Amino acid sequence: MLRNYRHLLQNHPSFRYARWGAIVFLLCLLLFTGLHLAFPLPPQVQYSRMVLAQDGTLLQAYLSPDDKWRMKTELHEITPDLRRAFINKEDRFFYYHPGVNPLAIVRALLKNIVRGKTTSGASTITMQVARLLEPKKRSYANKLVEIFRALQLEWTYSKEEILQLYLNMVPYGGNVEGVKAASLLYFGRMPDKLSLAQVVTLTIVPNRPTSLALGSNSDKLLEERNRWLQTFLEDGTFDREAIADALREPLQTNREALPSLAPHLGRWVHRTRSPSEANITTTIRIDIQRKAAEITATYAKSMAKIGIHNAAVLVVDNRTRHVLAYIGSQDFADNAHAGQVDGIRAIRSPGSALKPLLYAVAFDAGLLTPKTIISDVPVDFNGYTPENFDQKFNGYVSVTQALAYSLNVPAVKVLHELGVNRMIKALKSAQFAYVSRQEKQLGLSLALGGCGVSVWEMAGLYASFANGGKFAPLQFMAAAQDATAETIVSPEAAFMVNEILTQVTRPELPSDYEHNPHVPKIAWKTGTSYGRRDAWSIGYNARYTIAVWMGNFSGIGSPELTGAGVATPLLFRLFNAIDYNQPIRWFEPPAGLQKRSVCMETGLPPSEFCNRLTTDWYVPGVSPALRCEHLKPVFTAPDSSMSYCSHCLPANGQFGRKRFPNHSPDMVAFLTASGIRFEQIPPHNPACTKVFDRQPPAIISPAEGRTYLRTDADGIELLLSCQVANDVSEVFWYVDDKFYRRARPQESVFFKPLPGKRKIACTDDKGMTTTIEIRVE
Repeated sequence: MLRNYRHLLQNHPSFRYARWGAIVFLLCLLLFTGLHLAFPLPPQVQYSRMVLAQDGTLLQAYLSPDDKWRMKTELHEITPDLRRAFINKEDRFFYYHPGVNPLAIVRALLKNIVRGKTTSGASTITMQVARLLEPKKRSYANKLVEIFRALQLEWTYSKEEILQLYLNMVPYGGNVEGVKAASLLYFGRMPDKLSLAQVVTLTIVPNRPTSLALGSNSDKLLEERNRWLQTFLEDGTFDREAIADALREPLQTNREALPSLAPHLGRWVHRTRSPSEANITTTIRIDIQRKAAEITATYAKSMAKIGIHNAAVLVVDNRTRHVLAYIGSQDFADNAHAGQVDGIRAIRSPGSALKPLLYAVAFDAGLLTPKTIISDVPVDFNGYTPENFDQKFNGYVSVTQALAYSLNVPAVKVLHELGVNRMIKALKSAQFAYVSRQEKQLGLSLALGGCGVSVWEMAGLYASFANGGKFAPLQFMAAAQDATAETIVSPEAAFMVNEILTQVTRPELPSDYEHNPHVPKIAWKTGTSYGRRDAWSIGYNARYTIAVWMGNFSGIGSPELTGAGVATPLLFRLFNAIDYNQPIRWFEPPAGLQKRSVCMETGLPPSEFCNRLTTDWYVPGVSPALRCEHLKPVFTAPDSSMSYCSHCLPANGQFGRKRFPNHSPDMVAFLTASGIRFEQIPPHNPACTKVFDRQPPAIISPAEGRTYLRTDADGIELLLSCQVANDVSEVFWYVDDKFYRRARPQESVFFKPLPGKRKIACTDDKGMTTTIEIRVE
């Protein structure tokens, strides 16, 4: 019976029809698959590049590669109103057909035959996308191609993606395509911020982009908009209240300029990112960007009167290292002063702005602590003789004073003791590109800005101080992954630098802010490059780092250009505007940092003779542990007329012991030259014949191995200068092994050397001699 039933079923006409239908379907499917592989869809749409703030606000936009304003509308920007308006007007059955509406095609075909011309195209949204992707003349043959392409689109994409493509390519006249471009250019807002009246306006234009052109035939456009609003009311697309509000809304479609809120960052992003990335979201906070740009532009205008025409500002979130504001110059359109130059990326001299890193590295090396006393006196490093900004010397200063007052000579001395390579290593760890390329050419001038840096690099360095000495690259892309932090200085060293740079009483405080309650609670440092070409002021607190550079991109200096006088006022204004009234959260001392009593004369742990003490931060096991030796015990005659060493003490016991200031030879020379009275060790017993360990004179000028050029026929006059032990009262100068003259150690002696190789010797009254050679040409 079952066999008979199967036989009857197989011979039933409907079964045969179904079988043939399945065969035909499979053949059509195979044919379509083959054609789909043989004739793939056109390449992806090329969009305009949009650079966005972190909240989606447009910062900059650029034409697509084919010179169109065609901006990609993301799926989340397609609002329900936008979706309903376009679908109900263009293709009510969009979500139900496979890309082609057979009933609409038949109806349009019959209508065209009856009227004898093409009056209806029956194109679905998918078919319109196909035509926009591959424009062709209207013909029945091309309509078949369009249908095939529509089927391909439905095969490849979801309905939402097809609608997205359509909204991104609909024409609005000229080189404007897509609802996003039209929305921004004519309404000044993103598609998801449009009103219903604006949505309907954008819905009706694509079918008649010439007669209903935005920004021109407003009366006709308004009439058509209102007609479609009534249609949408009648068919129930939108409710009565929404339609009533839309009908009352005036029509304003004047073309607006696209925003240009971060042109230098936008151009950098546009140049470096892949062309396939259309909408690029950055870390910029639009409120901070606008505020910083306005303050910088206003302040820069006031600086033009003293010949300063360019400014650059970078604002960084210390917690995330995100760039919140990027101002490459205050006026991108200022062609007269190279406003298009990106001051954030430009290589400039940092002046003294690298000194905080120098002292932090020295803290970690165990050379110094904040209260360590160092000398600020003339010094010569093989012909390199640094000077302070005010061309004065201060004698003994603490490290805190040296950094807070930005003294040059102590900084160079610290770098000399630390070693240039150690400083270079720290800068390379902080990703200073120029330093990495030029490290073999860098020397002691590095302490005073003898290298090239950028605002970007300096902001990254100072953000490291705010993060306990840990460096991580700055980020400007919202989607970028956090980089691994690298320690460039210890948390202890970073904290000590923070405390020094927080001091308000220092020359770097602008005169307008003396006794001003609006000085922000920040750590900051200035820098002024040689020739007054670059003025820096970089500050930070626990939340933000702000780097300010001012000068001229042309490289022309200005007599009034200094970091303290020009850049710091702008830094303070920015902090007061961006971080005003925020809870003050300051840096806590790390667990590895402790306090100790030190002698105020040296900054070292006190000896029994130290009677002036203070407290200082130090790192146990790292910071200097030597006892203070600012006084030196000396055996003297009862009348203090001479001093004795242990080998020439009088046998009769007629001597005493007294402590004298233990000045270094260069400090003795400075004090004497400055006319500063100090207690000196009496001359050593002339009858002593014992040779003991002592240092010979150090010839400061002329410099060993240097070549000096004769300036005229009369030759040149060279200075003979030396540093000696503080018990030396007389020195003897020799030129080419011939006695020249005797002098006091601090006395300036001049002579005119003959051309050729010359031999210079200096002997002190203890019999110690130093000899150098120079060449005169």
